[in-house]
Amino acid sequence: MSPLALNALICLCACPDRDVAARIAETLVGERLAACVNLLPGVTSVYRWQGTVERADEVLLLIKTAPARLQALTARIVALHPYELPEVIAVESAGGLPAYLDWIAQETSVEPQP
Repeated sequence: MSPLALNALICLCACPDRDVAARIAETLVGERLAACVNLLPGVTSVYRWQGTVERADEVLLLIKTAPARLQALTARIVALHPYELPEVIAVESAGGLPAYLDWIAQETSVEPQP
C-alpha cells in the first residue's frame, strides 16, 4: 500500500432521481474528485424540512474518495445538486483491502500516478 492510501472516505448524497444522480456521479469521477460512485435506487427518505415532515423517493450516492479531495468534492456537489441543502456526509473508513484503498488514492490524485 502506498503512503497515499492511509484511509478513504465514503460520502453519502441523496439525489431526487437517477438522472441527477448519474450526472453528479459522472462529473465527480470525471473530475477525479471520486474514484467510484455507486447509485443506489429505491431509497425512501423521511426528514423534517422547514417545520414539516417530508417523504421522498431518492437515489443514494455512495462516493469513494480521498480525504484531501473532500472539500472540492463537497463544493462540486453543492454546485451541481438541485436541492437547496444537499446531503453531503463523509464517513472515514476503518480499513479495507490495501490495493483498493491505494486505487482510491491514485484515482483521486490531482496528478495521476503511473
